[in-house]
Amino acid sequence: MHQKAFPVIDPVATGANILRLRRARGLSVRALQAYFGFEEPQAIYKWQKGKSLPSVDNLYALGALLEVPLEEILVSAKPKLHRIVCEQQADACCSPHFHVMFVQRRWMRQKRKAA
Repeated sequence: MHQKAFPVIDPVATGANILRLRRARGLSVRALQAYFGFEEPQAIYKWQKGKSLPSVDNLYALGALLEVPLEEILVSAKPKLHRIVCEQQADACCSPHFHVMFVQRRWMRQKRKAA
């Protein structure tokens, strides 16, 4: 039984990446603030610290400003779910439905801990 890992964005690593790309282009936080039309720079600082992620349209605009594809801005989180353990537990169970529920519950617990 093989399952594809659910992709998750690492907000802290993505924020560090936004900071790195901004600095590499010689742009200030105030320059990004003006570009996005924000009254205050807090949103930019939150992105850079990984406390929030840009909305899809702001992410698209950020990629255009920094002249990089979105995939170069976003950083994928390392999967924390060990597939071998789940597959062994699924094999021990008689229902494949149980395996899906088990994986979903474990993923939700990990997501709540990370938040």
